[in-house]
Amino acid sequence: MRASFRLGRVAGVPVGVNWSVLVIFALIAWGLAANQFPRSYPDHSPVAYTLAGLAAAVVFFVGLLAHEVSHAVVAKRNGLTVDGITLWLFGGVAELRGEPRDPGAELRIAGVGPLVSLLIGAFFGAIAALLALAGQGGLLFGAVAWLAGINVLLAIFNVLPAAPLDGGRLLRAAVWKATGDRTRASVVAARAGWVLGVLLIGLGLWQFLSGVGFGGLWLALIGWFLIGAAGMEERQARTGTALRGIRVGDVMTPQPQTASAEMTVADFVDHYLFAYRHSALPLTADGRPIGLVTVDRVRGVPPERRASTTLAEVACRADELVLTQPGEQLNDLLPRLTECADGRALVVTDDGHLTGIVSPSDISRAVQRSVLRTPTPSR
Repeated sequence: MRASFRLGRVAGVPVGVNWSVLVIFALIAWGLAANQFPRSYPDHSPVAYTLAGLAAAVVFFVGLLAHEVSHAVVAKRNGLTVDGITLWLFGGVAELRGEPRDPGAELRIAGVGPLVSLLIGAFFGAIAALLALAGQGGLLFGAVAWLAGINVLLAIFNVLPAAPLDGGRLLRAAVWKATGDRTRASVVAARAGWVLGVLLIGLGLWQFLSGVGFGGLWLALIGWFLIGAAGMEERQARTGTALRGIRVGDVMTPQPQTASAEMTVADFVDHYLFAYRHSALPLTADGRPIGLVTVDRVRGVPPERRASTTLAEVACRADELVLTQPGEQLNDLLPRLTECADGRALVVTDDGHLTGIVSPSDISRAVQRSVLRTPTPSR
């Protein structure tokens, strides 16, 4: 999940926010200010309800950020690299590079997030109890009590044993510990996620059709997301097994054809596109990559503008490029290929000069070769 804008760093980890957060933030704030708070605590002004709803939504997302930061901090302590944290429609995600070295590390990394959410819920629960004892049962109590309940629910939901939830990671750690097989553990957790997704879709549609409300559609949407994410995790687990031990240098296309950033799109189409039959060409300056142009990007330029548009204007920018080195493990590179919409990585030497390119077709061929090399069990 790509961040639409960055907030800064927390515990040394870049924190970003995807635009979809605005959707869930608005829904939470509106639901509290326009429905729950006026119904439970009448006789307050619209301004008071609005401020309470906005404040509760902000604090909720701060707690969500704390949940993800805890994952990142423990992951770093267990030897993993954390590329960043992104908040989005369905919560947050800590972008970890690599895999935990053992089931214990997996358990610690996955378990700390729900624990932090539970502690946050307990903290606000204690404040709500103190307010109740002091006779303060109004709007402030309602906001604090809601924060307590929502964080406890977040902790409970996240420990459900289904990938990609934290509970799925806990399940994977348990199966990994019991069987010694990381791939099998990943597949078990992913399939549990698929089952949970189907159940949530069924429950959500039943609630909606029964007239309970539109909350059922939200459950169904979460279930749909879980099914997609679980399926992706299973594919990644199987691909990771096939590519284990393979380096970038083993699969890259060496010394790729390059182009100049000053070249026009018209020249590229007339002299490069069909001559070299590549769907992506790096742009270089003094042998160092500064961009990446693809057929899809060129296709978006109207024919009448191609003669006046340079490749630099349509290419993937230098700060968006995914750079790697020949010695990096291919499994470590795969998660980063989504950082650029073009899905390719440029391979550079220690001094930054371009030496190769890795495309989805290169990875597909590597997987196919690995499968062919795998011995077939005798009957």
